[in-house]
Amino acid sequence: MRTACLFGMVALFALGQSYQEPYRPQFHFSPKQFWTNDPNGLVFFEGEYHLFFQYNPFGDQWGHMSWGHAVSADLIHWKELPVALREESGVMIFTGSIAIDRTNTSGFCLDQKPCMIAVYTGAATEVKPALQTQNIAYSNDRGRTWTKYSKNPVLNLHLTDFRDPDVFWSEQSKRWIMTVSLPTEHKAVFYGSADFKSWDKLSEFGPAGTTSGQWECPVLMKIPVDGNPANALWVLKVGLNPGSLQGGSGEQYFVGSFDGTRFLNSNPSTLTLWSDYGKDCYCGLAFHNLPSSQSPLMLGWMSNWQYADKLPTHPWRGQMTFPRELGLRTFPEGIRMVQKPVASLAGLRGKPARSSGTVIPLTSQTFEVEASVDLRNAQRAGWKIVSRSGAYTTIGYDRLLGEVFVDRSQSGDVGFHKDFPARTAAPLSVSGPVSFDILVDRNSVEVFVDEGRVVLTNLVFAPDASRLVFFSEGGGTAKPPATTVWPIRSFQ
Repeated sequence: MRTACLFGMVALFALGQSYQEPYRPQFHFSPKQFWTNDPNGLVFFEGEYHLFFQYNPFGDQWGHMSWGHAVSADLIHWKELPVALREESGVMIFTGSIAIDRTNTSGFCLDQKPCMIAVYTGAATEVKPALQTQNIAYSNDRGRTWTKYSKNPVLNLHLTDFRDPDVFWSEQSKRWIMTVSLPTEHKAVFYGSADFKSWDKLSEFGPAGTTSGQWECPVLMKIPVDGNPANALWVLKVGLNPGSLQGGSGEQYFVGSFDGTRFLNSNPSTLTLWSDYGKDCYCGLAFHNLPSSQSPLMLGWMSNWQYADKLPTHPWRGQMTFPRELGLRTFPEGIRMVQKPVASLAGLRGKPARSSGTVIPLTSQTFEVEASVDLRNAQRAGWKIVSRSGAYTTIGYDRLLGEVFVDRSQSGDVGFHKDFPARTAAPLSVSGPVSFDILVDRNSVEVFVDEGRVVLTNLVFAPDASRLVFFSEGGGTAKPPATTVWPIRSFQ
Protein backbone atom coordinates (compact mmCIF):
# COMPACT_ATOMS: atom_id res chain seq x y z
CA MET A 1 0.00 0.00 0.00
CA ARG A 2 2.85 2.38 0.83
CA THR A 3 4.41 1.83 -2.63
CA ALA A 4 1.07 2.40 -4.37
CA CYS A 5 0.56 5.67 -2.48
CA LEU A 6 4.07 6.81 -3.36
CA PHE A 7 3.56 6.18 -7.07
CA GLY A 8 0.23 8.00 -6.89
CA MET A 9 1.99 11.07 -5.49
CA VAL A 10 4.68 10.77 -8.16
CA ALA A 11 2.04 10.80 -10.90
CA LEU A 12 0.31 13.89 -9.47
CA PHE A 13 3.64 15.68 -9.11
CA ALA A 14 4.61 14.87 -12.70
CA LEU A 15 1.35 16.27 -14.04
CA GLY A 16 2.01 19.52 -12.21
CA GLN A 17 5.49 19.98 -13.65
CA SER A 18 6.00 23.20 -15.60
CA TYR A 19 9.23 22.02 -17.30
CA GLN A 20 10.57 25.48 -16.51
CA GLU A 21 12.78 24.72 -13.50
CA PRO A 22 16.21 26.37 -13.40
CA TYR A 23 18.63 24.47 -15.69
CA ARG A 24 15.83 22.26 -17.08
CA PRO A 25 16.86 21.28 -20.66
CA GLN A 26 14.32 22.32 -23.26
CA PHE A 27 15.28 20.20 -26.28
CA HIS A 28 17.18 17.36 -24.61
CA PHE A 29 15.28 14.57 -22.92
CA SER A 30 15.25 14.54 -19.12
CA PRO A 31 12.79 12.66 -16.89
CA LYS A 32 10.14 14.72 -15.13
CA GLN A 33 11.79 13.86 -11.84
CA PHE A 34 14.37 11.67 -10.15
CA TRP A 35 17.62 10.07 -11.27
CA THR A 36 18.59 8.84 -14.72
CA ASN A 37 21.81 7.62 -16.29
CA ASP A 38 22.46 5.31 -19.28
CA PRO A 39 20.04 5.14 -22.21
CA ASN A 40 18.70 1.62 -22.75
CA GLY A 41 16.78 -0.25 -25.42
CA LEU A 42 16.98 2.37 -28.16
CA VAL A 43 14.79 1.06 -30.97
CA PHE A 44 12.37 2.14 -33.73
CA PHE A 45 9.16 0.13 -33.88
CA GLU A 46 5.77 0.76 -35.50
CA GLY A 47 6.31 4.47 -36.02
CA GLU A 48 7.86 5.21 -32.61
CA TYR A 49 11.40 5.80 -31.43
CA HIS A 50 11.73 4.23 -27.99
CA LEU A 51 14.08 5.59 -25.37
CA PHE A 52 14.36 3.42 -22.28
CA PHE A 53 16.75 4.66 -19.62
CA GLN A 54 18.32 3.78 -16.28
CA TYR A 55 15.96 5.24 -13.70
CA ASN A 56 15.44 5.41 -9.95
CA PRO A 57 11.67 5.75 -9.39
CA PHE A 58 12.21 6.81 -5.76
CA GLY A 59 14.77 9.61 -5.73
CA ASP A 60 17.44 11.72 -7.41
CA GLN A 61 20.43 9.55 -6.46
CA TRP A 62 21.55 6.31 -8.10
CA GLY A 63 19.71 3.26 -6.76
CA HIS A 64 16.71 0.93 -7.28
CA MET A 65 17.66 0.86 -10.96
CA SER A 66 14.75 0.23 -13.29
CA TRP A 67 13.98 1.12 -16.92
CA GLY A 68 12.18 4.39 -17.49
CA HIS A 69 10.49 4.81 -20.87
CA ALA A 70 9.79 7.61 -23.37
CA VAL A 71 8.61 7.58 -26.99
CA SER A 72 8.85 10.00 -29.89
CA ALA A 73 7.68 10.15 -33.49
CA ASP A 74 10.52 12.43 -34.60
CA LEU A 75 13.41 12.09 -32.07
CA ILE A 76 12.76 15.58 -30.67
CA HIS A 77 9.27 15.53 -29.10
CA TRP A 78 9.42 12.98 -26.27
CA LYS A 79 6.52 11.66 -24.21
CA GLU A 80 7.48 10.05 -20.91
CA LEU A 81 5.58 6.84 -20.12
CA PRO A 82 5.31 4.76 -16.92
CA VAL A 83 8.30 2.77 -15.72
CA ALA A 84 8.78 -0.24 -18.03
CA LEU A 85 10.96 -2.77 -16.17
CA ARG A 86 11.15 -2.51 -12.40
CA GLU A 87 13.65 -3.67 -9.84
CA GLU A 88 12.18 -6.77 -8.19
CA SER A 89 13.24 -9.33 -5.58
CA GLY A 90 16.56 -7.61 -4.96
CA VAL A 91 17.54 -7.62 -8.67
CA MET A 92 18.05 -4.23 -10.28
CA ILE A 93 17.60 -3.70 -14.03
CA PHE A 94 20.90 -2.48 -15.45
CA THR A 95 21.70 -1.37 -19.00
CA GLY A 96 20.60 -3.42 -22.00
CA SER A 97 18.98 -3.32 -25.43
CA ILE A 98 15.81 -4.20 -27.30
CA ALA A 99 15.49 -6.33 -30.41
CA ILE A 100 12.43 -6.69 -32.64
CA ASP A 101 11.58 -10.37 -33.07
CA ARG A 102 9.80 -10.43 -36.44
CA THR A 103 9.59 -14.18 -36.97
CA ASN A 104 8.90 -15.27 -33.38
CA THR A 105 12.28 -16.90 -32.87
CA SER A 106 11.71 -16.38 -29.14
CA GLY A 107 8.27 -18.01 -29.00
CA PHE A 108 6.96 -14.97 -27.11
CA CYS A 109 5.24 -13.11 -29.96
CA LEU A 110 1.45 -13.32 -30.28
CA ASP A 111 -0.90 -13.46 -33.29
CA GLN A 112 1.96 -13.83 -35.78
CA LYS A 113 3.02 -10.24 -35.12
CA PRO A 114 6.49 -8.92 -34.25
CA CYS A 115 7.20 -8.36 -30.56
CA MET A 116 9.85 -6.56 -28.52
CA ILE A 117 12.52 -8.52 -26.64
CA ALA A 118 14.49 -6.70 -23.95
CA VAL A 119 17.91 -8.13 -23.10
CA TYR A 120 19.29 -6.58 -19.93
CA THR A 121 21.71 -7.08 -17.06
CA GLY A 122 20.13 -8.21 -13.81
CA ALA A 123 22.19 -6.93 -10.90
CA ALA A 124 21.82 -8.72 -7.58
CA THR A 125 23.71 -6.40 -5.26
CA GLU A 126 22.32 -7.70 -1.96
CA VAL A 127 24.10 -11.06 -2.27
CA LYS A 128 27.79 -11.56 -1.47
CA PRO A 129 29.55 -11.42 -3.81
CA ALA A 130 27.30 -9.29 -6.03
CA LEU A 131 26.15 -11.00 -9.21
CA GLN A 132 25.48 -9.67 -12.73
CA THR A 133 23.66 -11.84 -15.26
CA GLN A 134 21.95 -11.41 -18.64
CA ASN A 135 18.17 -11.66 -18.71
CA ILE A 136 15.25 -11.19 -21.09
CA ALA A 137 11.71 -9.82 -21.02
CA TYR A 138 9.10 -9.45 -23.76
CA SER A 139 6.30 -7.10 -24.77
CA ASN A 140 3.42 -7.54 -27.21
CA ASP A 141 1.96 -4.05 -26.82
CA ARG A 142 4.74 -1.76 -28.14
CA GLY A 143 6.65 -1.70 -24.89
CA ARG A 144 3.82 -0.54 -22.64
CA THR A 145 3.83 -3.70 -20.52
CA TRP A 146 6.53 -6.32 -20.05
CA THR A 147 6.80 -9.92 -18.89
CA LYS A 148 10.12 -11.15 -17.53
CA TYR A 149 11.15 -14.61 -18.72
CA SER A 150 10.37 -17.17 -16.02
CA LYS A 151 13.69 -18.97 -16.49
CA ASN A 152 15.99 -15.95 -16.21
CA PRO A 153 18.93 -15.55 -16.29
CA VAL A 154 19.70 -16.70 -19.84
CA LEU A 155 23.45 -16.13 -19.46
CA ASN A 156 25.28 -16.45 -16.16
CA LEU A 157 29.06 -16.52 -15.78
CA HIS A 158 28.80 -16.12 -11.98
CA LEU A 159 30.65 -12.81 -12.14
CA THR A 160 30.30 -9.56 -10.23
CA ASP A 161 31.14 -7.49 -13.33
CA PHE A 162 29.47 -8.76 -16.52
CA ARG A 163 27.03 -6.30 -18.07
CA ASP A 164 25.39 -4.09 -20.71
CA PRO A 165 24.25 -6.48 -23.48
CA ASP A 166 23.55 -5.04 -26.92
CA VAL A 167 21.68 -7.42 -29.26
CA PHE A 168 21.00 -7.34 -33.02
CA TRP A 169 20.20 -9.79 -35.81
CA SER A 170 23.18 -10.85 -37.95
CA GLU A 171 22.38 -11.51 -41.59
CA GLN A 172 25.81 -13.07 -42.07
CA SER A 173 25.35 -15.79 -39.48
CA LYS A 174 21.50 -15.84 -39.31
CA ARG A 175 21.34 -15.52 -35.53
CA TRP A 176 21.05 -13.00 -32.75
CA ILE A 177 24.36 -11.46 -31.71
CA MET A 178 24.97 -10.16 -28.19
CA THR A 179 27.85 -7.80 -27.46
CA VAL A 180 28.45 -7.68 -23.71
CA SER A 181 31.21 -6.32 -21.50
CA LEU A 182 33.69 -7.92 -19.12
CA PRO A 183 34.51 -4.53 -17.55
CA THR A 184 37.53 -5.36 -15.43
CA GLU A 185 39.11 -7.51 -18.15
CA HIS A 186 38.69 -4.74 -20.75
CA LYS A 187 36.92 -7.05 -23.16
CA ALA A 188 33.81 -7.05 -25.32
CA VAL A 189 32.49 -10.60 -25.68
CA PHE A 190 30.25 -11.80 -28.52
CA TYR A 191 27.58 -14.47 -28.08
CA GLY A 192 25.15 -15.99 -30.57
CA SER A 193 21.60 -17.32 -30.14
CA ALA A 194 18.73 -18.62 -32.26
CA ASP A 195 16.02 -17.89 -29.67
CA PHE A 196 17.30 -15.37 -27.06
CA LYS A 197 17.19 -18.12 -24.41
CA SER A 198 20.36 -20.10 -25.10
CA TRP A 199 23.62 -18.27 -25.85
CA ASP A 200 26.92 -19.64 -27.20
CA LYS A 201 30.19 -17.77 -26.90
CA LEU A 202 31.56 -16.80 -30.34
CA SER A 203 34.62 -14.62 -29.73
CA GLU A 204 35.98 -11.73 -27.72
CA PHE A 205 37.75 -8.45 -28.42
CA GLY A 206 40.28 -6.66 -26.23
CA PRO A 207 42.14 -5.43 -24.38
CA ALA A 208 42.86 -2.63 -26.86
CA GLY A 209 42.89 1.14 -27.01
CA THR A 210 42.61 2.65 -23.54
CA THR A 211 42.30 0.29 -20.57
CA SER A 212 42.75 2.62 -17.61
CA GLY A 213 39.15 2.15 -16.46
CA GLN A 214 36.32 -0.37 -16.69
CA TRP A 215 34.85 -1.10 -20.12
CA GLU A 216 31.07 -0.59 -20.24
CA CYS A 217 28.16 -0.15 -22.66
CA PRO A 218 29.64 -1.82 -25.77
CA VAL A 219 27.70 -1.43 -29.00
CA LEU A 220 28.53 -2.88 -32.42
CA MET A 221 27.08 -1.04 -35.42
CA LYS A 222 27.49 -1.00 -39.20
CA ILE A 223 28.13 2.47 -40.65
CA PRO A 224 28.54 3.60 -44.30
CA VAL A 225 31.89 5.08 -45.35
CA ASP A 226 31.82 8.43 -47.16
CA GLY A 227 28.05 8.23 -47.52
CA ASN A 228 28.10 5.02 -49.56
CA PRO A 229 25.83 2.31 -48.08
CA ALA A 230 27.50 -0.27 -50.33
CA ASN A 231 30.79 0.45 -48.58
CA ALA A 232 30.22 0.06 -44.85
CA LEU A 233 32.45 -0.87 -41.94
CA TRP A 234 31.70 -1.96 -38.39
CA VAL A 235 32.28 0.27 -35.38
CA LEU A 236 32.65 -1.12 -31.88
CA LYS A 237 32.03 1.66 -29.36
CA VAL A 238 33.07 1.05 -25.74
CA GLY A 239 32.51 3.20 -22.65
CA LEU A 240 35.40 3.77 -20.27
CA ASN A 241 35.03 4.71 -16.61
CA PRO A 242 37.17 6.19 -15.18
CA GLY A 243 40.25 7.01 -17.25
CA SER A 244 38.84 8.97 -20.17
CA LEU A 245 40.86 11.63 -21.97
CA GLN A 246 39.16 14.50 -20.11
CA GLY A 247 38.88 12.67 -16.78
CA GLY A 248 36.17 10.42 -15.42
CA SER A 249 33.90 8.65 -17.89
CA GLY A 250 34.20 8.82 -21.68
CA GLU A 251 34.01 6.69 -24.81
CA GLN A 252 36.35 5.18 -27.36
CA TYR A 253 35.63 3.34 -30.59
CA PHE A 254 37.27 0.86 -32.93
CA VAL A 255 36.74 0.61 -36.71
CA GLY A 256 36.91 -2.76 -38.42
CA SER A 257 35.01 -5.75 -39.78
CA PHE A 258 32.53 -8.25 -38.36
CA ASP A 259 31.79 -11.57 -40.07
CA GLY A 260 28.91 -12.62 -37.85
CA THR A 261 31.29 -14.22 -35.36
CA ARG A 262 34.36 -12.08 -34.78
CA PHE A 263 35.21 -8.36 -34.80
CA LEU A 264 38.60 -7.42 -36.27
CA ASN A 265 40.11 -4.02 -35.57
CA SER A 266 41.50 -2.28 -38.68
CA ASN A 267 43.83 -0.06 -36.65
CA PRO A 268 46.76 -0.82 -34.35
CA SER A 269 45.52 -2.08 -30.98
CA THR A 270 47.32 0.78 -29.24
CA LEU A 271 45.41 3.48 -31.13
CA THR A 272 42.64 5.19 -29.14
CA LEU A 273 39.84 6.93 -31.03
CA TRP A 274 37.50 9.06 -28.92
CA SER A 275 33.87 9.50 -29.93
CA ASP A 276 33.49 12.69 -27.85
CA TYR A 277 36.12 15.03 -26.41
CA GLY A 278 33.89 16.71 -23.84
CA LYS A 279 33.30 15.70 -20.24
CA ASP A 280 29.65 14.73 -20.58
CA CYS A 281 28.82 12.08 -23.15
CA TYR A 282 28.74 8.52 -21.84
CA CYS A 283 27.17 5.18 -22.69
CA GLY A 284 26.11 6.26 -26.18
CA LEU A 285 23.96 3.52 -27.72
CA ALA A 286 22.71 2.97 -31.25
CA PHE A 287 19.06 2.83 -32.29
CA HIS A 288 18.11 -0.58 -33.65
CA ASN A 289 15.56 -1.50 -36.32
CA LEU A 290 15.82 1.82 -38.16
CA PRO A 291 14.29 2.25 -41.64
CA SER A 292 16.85 1.37 -44.32
CA SER A 293 16.83 4.95 -45.60
CA GLN A 294 17.85 6.40 -42.23
CA SER A 295 21.41 7.07 -41.13
CA PRO A 296 22.67 5.22 -38.05
CA LEU A 297 21.68 7.06 -34.88
CA MET A 298 23.26 7.28 -31.44
CA LEU A 299 22.21 8.88 -28.16
CA GLY A 300 24.12 9.02 -24.88
CA TRP A 301 23.88 10.03 -21.24
CA MET A 302 24.95 13.65 -20.78
CA SER A 303 26.94 13.46 -17.56
CA ASN A 304 30.11 12.13 -15.97
CA TRP A 305 30.42 9.71 -13.06
CA GLN A 306 32.88 12.11 -11.40
CA TYR A 307 30.04 14.42 -10.35
CA ALA A 308 26.75 13.00 -11.68
CA ASP A 309 25.20 12.79 -8.21
CA LYS A 310 26.12 16.41 -7.41
CA LEU A 311 24.54 18.22 -10.36
CA PRO A 312 22.60 21.32 -9.19
CA THR A 313 19.24 20.29 -10.67
CA HIS A 314 15.88 19.55 -9.09
CA PRO A 315 13.57 17.59 -9.10
CA TRP A 316 15.44 15.52 -11.73
CA ARG A 317 19.10 14.61 -12.07
CA GLY A 318 20.43 13.46 -15.45
CA GLN A 319 19.54 13.88 -19.13
CA MET A 320 20.39 12.60 -22.60
CA THR A 321 22.49 14.08 -25.38
CA PHE A 322 20.73 15.27 -28.49
CA PRO A 323 20.32 12.34 -30.95
CA ARG A 324 23.11 12.17 -33.52
CA GLU A 325 23.38 10.84 -37.05
CA LEU A 326 26.56 8.82 -37.56
CA GLY A 327 28.84 8.30 -40.53
CA LEU A 328 32.38 7.21 -41.33
CA ARG A 329 34.60 9.51 -43.39
CA THR A 330 38.00 9.02 -44.97
CA PHE A 331 40.71 11.40 -43.76
CA PRO A 332 44.47 11.41 -44.40
CA GLU A 333 45.01 9.70 -41.03
CA GLY A 334 42.39 7.02 -41.71
CA ILE A 335 38.67 6.34 -41.50
CA ARG A 336 37.02 8.14 -38.60
CA MET A 337 33.52 8.51 -37.20
CA VAL A 338 31.62 11.75 -37.85
CA GLN A 339 28.48 12.94 -36.04
CA LYS A 340 25.84 15.61 -36.55
CA PRO A 341 22.60 16.56 -34.80
CA VAL A 342 19.63 14.63 -36.15
CA ALA A 343 17.98 16.57 -38.98
CA SER A 344 14.60 16.82 -37.24
CA LEU A 345 16.13 19.51 -34.99
CA ALA A 346 15.00 21.93 -37.71
CA GLY A 347 11.45 21.37 -36.44
CA LEU A 348 12.31 23.26 -33.24
CA ARG A 349 14.10 26.18 -34.87
CA GLY A 350 12.68 29.68 -34.69
CA LYS A 351 13.40 32.56 -37.04
CA PRO A 352 17.15 32.81 -37.71
CA ALA A 353 19.28 35.84 -36.92
CA ARG A 354 22.27 36.42 -39.19
CA SER A 355 25.22 38.64 -38.40
CA SER A 356 28.84 39.34 -39.34
CA GLY A 357 29.43 41.45 -36.25
CA THR A 358 31.40 40.72 -33.11
CA VAL A 359 28.39 40.85 -30.75
CA ILE A 360 25.08 39.08 -31.35
CA PRO A 361 22.30 39.69 -28.80
CA LEU A 362 20.46 36.53 -27.78
CA THR A 363 16.75 36.39 -27.11
CA SER A 364 16.78 32.79 -25.83
CA GLN A 365 18.84 30.55 -23.53
CA THR A 366 18.33 27.74 -26.06
CA PHE A 367 19.78 28.21 -29.52
CA GLU A 368 21.91 26.81 -32.35
CA VAL A 369 24.92 28.56 -33.89
CA GLU A 370 26.37 27.83 -37.33
CA ALA A 371 29.49 29.57 -38.64
CA SER A 372 32.84 28.96 -40.29
CA VAL A 373 35.87 30.66 -38.72
CA ASP A 374 38.87 31.77 -40.78
CA LEU A 375 41.67 32.45 -38.31
CA ARG A 376 43.90 34.25 -40.83
CA ASN A 377 46.97 35.01 -38.71
CA ALA A 378 45.27 34.90 -35.33
CA GLN A 379 46.37 32.28 -32.80
CA ARG A 380 42.92 31.71 -31.35
CA ALA A 381 39.41 32.65 -32.38
CA GLY A 382 35.89 31.72 -31.41
CA TRP A 383 32.97 32.83 -29.27
CA LYS A 384 32.09 33.60 -25.71
CA ILE A 385 28.53 32.93 -24.58
CA VAL A 386 28.19 35.67 -21.98
CA SER A 387 25.43 35.90 -19.39
CA ARG A 388 24.10 39.06 -17.78
CA SER A 389 25.91 38.11 -14.58
CA GLY A 390 29.25 38.08 -16.41
CA ALA A 391 29.64 34.29 -16.44
CA TYR A 392 30.83 32.95 -19.78
CA THR A 393 31.66 29.81 -21.73
CA THR A 394 34.39 29.99 -24.37
CA ILE A 395 34.31 27.94 -27.58
CA GLY A 396 37.02 28.21 -30.20
CA TYR A 397 39.97 26.96 -32.20
CA ASP A 398 43.66 27.38 -31.32
CA ARG A 399 45.76 27.36 -34.47
CA LEU A 400 49.15 26.99 -32.73
CA LEU A 401 48.02 24.11 -30.54
CA GLY A 402 45.98 22.58 -33.37
CA GLU A 403 42.92 22.01 -31.19
CA VAL A 404 39.28 22.87 -30.70
CA PHE A 405 38.34 23.74 -27.14
CA VAL A 406 35.45 24.47 -24.79
CA ASP A 407 36.25 26.24 -21.53
CA ARG A 408 33.47 26.19 -18.93
CA SER A 409 35.58 27.16 -15.93
CA GLN A 410 33.85 30.57 -15.73
CA SER A 411 30.46 29.41 -16.98
CA GLY A 412 28.33 29.98 -13.86
CA ASP A 413 27.64 27.39 -11.18
CA VAL A 414 30.88 25.37 -11.18
CA GLY A 415 31.51 24.96 -7.45
CA PHE A 416 29.46 21.87 -6.68
CA HIS A 417 32.38 19.52 -7.48
CA LYS A 418 36.13 20.00 -7.91
CA ASP A 419 36.20 18.17 -11.26
CA PHE A 420 33.47 20.22 -12.91
CA PRO A 421 35.36 23.43 -13.86
CA ALA A 422 37.28 22.35 -16.94
CA ARG A 423 38.72 23.21 -20.32
CA THR A 424 38.19 20.33 -22.74
CA ALA A 425 40.02 20.10 -26.04
CA ALA A 426 40.28 17.94 -29.15
CA PRO A 427 43.13 17.73 -31.67
CA LEU A 428 42.23 19.05 -35.13
CA SER A 429 44.54 20.05 -37.95
CA VAL A 430 42.99 22.21 -40.65
CA SER A 431 44.48 24.45 -43.33
CA GLY A 432 41.43 26.62 -43.96
CA PRO A 433 38.30 27.83 -42.20
CA VAL A 434 36.90 25.77 -39.33
CA SER A 435 33.15 25.04 -39.34
CA PHE A 436 31.14 25.01 -36.09
CA ASP A 437 27.64 23.80 -35.31
CA ILE A 438 26.88 24.58 -31.65
CA LEU A 439 23.79 23.49 -29.71
CA VAL A 440 23.15 25.42 -26.50
CA ASP A 441 20.43 24.33 -24.08
CA ARG A 442 19.78 25.75 -20.62
CA ASN A 443 22.41 23.50 -19.08
CA SER A 444 24.59 22.17 -21.89
CA VAL A 445 26.76 22.95 -24.89
CA GLU A 446 27.33 20.45 -27.71
CA VAL A 447 29.93 21.48 -30.30
CA PHE A 448 30.23 19.76 -33.71
CA VAL A 449 33.36 20.86 -35.58
CA ASP A 450 34.46 20.34 -39.19
CA GLU A 451 31.14 18.72 -40.17
CA GLY A 452 31.16 16.46 -37.12
CA ARG A 453 34.75 15.27 -37.31
CA VAL A 454 35.19 16.40 -33.71
CA VAL A 455 32.47 16.62 -31.04
CA LEU A 456 32.67 18.10 -27.55
CA THR A 457 29.74 17.69 -25.13
CA ASN A 458 29.71 19.61 -21.85
CA LEU A 459 27.18 20.47 -19.18
CA VAL A 460 27.12 24.20 -18.41
CA PHE A 461 25.06 25.69 -15.56
CA ALA A 462 24.86 29.33 -16.59
CA PRO A 463 22.33 31.63 -14.87
CA ASP A 464 21.18 33.09 -18.20
CA ALA A 465 22.54 34.14 -21.59
CA SER A 466 22.43 37.60 -23.11
CA ARG A 467 24.92 37.76 -25.98
CA LEU A 468 27.31 35.87 -28.23
CA VAL A 469 30.71 37.58 -28.51
CA PHE A 470 33.24 36.75 -31.22
CA PHE A 471 36.92 37.06 -30.28
CA SER A 472 40.35 36.62 -31.85
CA GLU A 473 43.67 36.66 -30.04
CA GLY A 474 47.40 36.55 -30.72
CA GLY A 475 49.37 37.47 -33.83
CA GLY A 476 46.56 38.82 -35.98
CA THR A 477 42.87 39.48 -36.24
CA ALA A 478 40.38 36.94 -37.48
CA LYS A 479 37.46 38.41 -39.40
CA PRO A 480 34.11 37.91 -37.63
CA PRO A 481 32.38 35.15 -39.59
CA ALA A 482 28.93 35.17 -41.10
CA THR A 483 27.05 33.61 -38.20
CA THR A 484 23.52 32.19 -38.13
CA VAL A 485 21.74 31.81 -34.80
CA TRP A 486 18.44 29.96 -34.51
CA PRO A 487 16.43 30.12 -31.29
CA ILE A 488 15.37 26.58 -30.34
CA ARG A 489 11.90 26.03 -28.93
CA SER A 490 11.12 23.60 -26.14
CA PHE A 491 9.82 20.20 -27.28
CA GLN A 492 7.17 20.38 -24.56
